[in-house]
Amino acid sequence: MNNLKWNYYSKRFSHIYVERQIIDYPSTVQLLRHFPNAQVIVIKHFKDVFCRKGQNYLSQHKAQSLIIASKQGTLIYPGAKVCQDFGNEHFYYTSCVMNCLYNCEYCYLKGMYPSGNMVIFINIEDILKEVEQILQEYSAYICVSYDTDLIAIEGLTGFVKIWTAFVKKHDNLKIEIRTKCCSRKIIEDMEVVDGVIYAVTVSPQYIIERYEHGTASMMDRIRWAKSMIDKGHLVRLCFDPMIYCKDWKYHYKDMLDTISQNLDMQKLMDVSVGSFRISVDYLKNMRNNDPYSDIAQYPYENDKGVYHYKREIMCEMEQFLSTRLTNLVGKNKVFMWKS
Repeated sequence: MNNLKWNYYSKRFSHIYVERQIIDYPSTVQLLRHFPNAQVIVIKHFKDVFCRKGQNYLSQHKAQSLIIASKQGTLIYPGAKVCQDFGNEHFYYTSCVMNCLYNCEYCYLKGMYPSGNMVIFINIEDILKEVEQILQEYSAYICVSYDTDLIAIEGLTGFVKIWTAFVKKHDNLKIEIRTKCCSRKIIEDMEVVDGVIYAVTVSPQYIIERYEHGTASMMDRIRWAKSMIDKGHLVRLCFDPMIYCKDWKYHYKDMLDTISQNLDMQKLMDVSVGSFRISVDYLKNMRNNDPYSDIAQYPYENDKGVYHYKREIMCEMEQFLSTRLTNLVGKNKVFMWKS
């Protein structure tokens, strides 16, 4: 692979920590080839670096280090109550990677993790084995890209291609790959598989510019979604989380008008709608980490351990968008988060 192609990552990760037990793994060696100039530090366990005390998430994220590790213990988790299951009874998620290249101010990872560094678990085959055990009992729906944007780092890991090949072998498995990236490589190279859903998070450009730092523009996401649909992939548009701001109705209406003018919304698999919400503990950490963020410091309402906008604001925003989406795609394709 052409190292110049991934020079962006090479510059970003000047320091790479590698667990001693996997330093000679072929996948570790292959990953390190992308970083010929990085300082490689051998460690005993990734938590020795990732979970140490006194870290500053925001400053670390601006100059991320990469940690290469082997994931142990439980590898597949039940879906969280703040996430949508899209009508799937057996709903799970897994994390092949922890933390993201992007820097969205509302991201729950800022409150979930003690470190802004990125961890790549190279033993994906162990995760797949655990999925196979689940599939022996029943069909499953698994979100594989909640704690990172897998498409944004596909050139480093190849995990999207690995997951796609795995799903192709299992008729009773569906996965969702959520993204704000617009990789041309995915469009060109990724095989169409019925159980693989590409979920594109779409926000008004106003929100993207202020809060979704480093991500693709609204128009680029729309064009990418259209290209994926045209290739035959299953595409979901996620209007989640909706972010409250001045003139939010104007911005979200303009976003929907732009989408409907640039792609055939009837060809979408479905859409999801949900306003910003986050667990009490995560928001507490976010507020401590970023005292100047208007999203973190907003006076949310605590509803049984989950913070969200005051109910009248939340309901107005979600109803506004869901009503318009119902007119565009049909009621059966609109999925809403329920508190």
